Amino acid sequence: MSPPAPTRSVEFHNMNVGTVLVLLSQTNPAGLADEMHKMLGGRPDTFNHEPAILDFSVLDAVENIDWNGLLSLLRRYQLQPMGVRGLTEAHLAGARRAGLAILDDALATTGGKPQEQPAATPAKSEETLAPATASSPSASTLYIDRFVRSGQQIYAQGGDLVLLAGISPGSEVIADGNIHCFGPLAGRALAGARGDANARIIATCFGPELVAVAGIYRTFERGVPEGIAGRAVVVRMKSSAKNQSIVIEPLQIN
Repeated sequence: MSPPAPTRSVEFHNMNVGTVLVLLSQTNPAGLADEMHKMLGGRPDTFNHEPAILDFSVLDAVENIDWNGLLSLLRRYQLQPMGVRGLTEAHLAGARRAGLAILDDALATTGGKPQEQPAATPAKSEETLAPATASSPSASTLYIDRFVRSGQQIYAQGGDLVLLAGISPGSEVIADGNIHCFGPLAGRALAGARGDANARIIATCFGPELVAVAGIYRTFERGVPEGIAGRAVVVRMKSSAKNQSIVIEPLQIN
């Protein structure tokens, strides 16, 4: 099944933990660069070297694709293009020459998602980082009782993530379910990583670099709006017939 037509010329969706689907409705590098700069604030660290699959299934017919320009643009934002889907026969040879795998058949077997794989060890920065202390009293909730430092990544597979001390800028937390943060939320938080659009991010002190629910992102390159900065909030996805967006609302705590 083809994905719905994007409302922008480029959209980013989590297909699996650590894999990003780049849904394209144009391929002109200059036009994409302008839109990505507006969407992502031009920040080169928006992504964390995640592998990316380029989806052309909603693209109108084009005569040529500037593969070098397109791949260079995505790598500028620390994405690592690995494969394509939805290309016409005329462009398959160019994709192969660019070193990209043709993934239509592989993705079709899982309804448009990559094959389920065991959770990989979270990526780390070049420095050796001591793992955050974690305990998991139940199979569905992962508790982190230490502050998550810059460069660390935490993934709660199959359920919720509860952060008892908060996370710092430059860190990343991912959960297949909800994320609950009882300290400063100052890094990247991605809930509903396997597509749960009902997932929430609940934070008592909101100040992240990026939040996402089911692959729909919102970045804060210009800072968090004053009305929600440092406050208790709930982050959720709002869906309509034409669009999906991130909604951030103050959380009333009595």
